[in-house]
Amino acid sequence: MADRIVPVGEKRLMEVNLGELGSWVGKRDFTPNGLLASIRNGHDRYYNKYINVKKGGIGGVAMLLVGYVALSYLWEYDHLSEY
Repeated sequence: MADRIVPVGEKRLMEVNLGELGSWVGKRDFTPNGLLASIRNGHDRYYNKYINVKKGGIGGVAMLLVGYVALSYLWEYDHLSEY
């Protein structure tokens, strides 16, 4: 059962070989509902892995804060580099 061949469309990005990348991207759902579903799945995966744990630490929240600070810096970089 472990040697079952998985279709390219069902693989995750990190499991796809470089030669299969074009066909993998072609099988993705780029409709608005598909994009919304992938964002929702990513949020659920992040929440269950880092936030919704029995013995959690500050790691998941700190990761969100660091991402927000980095994104804010990139947005304001043009204004900051003029001075």
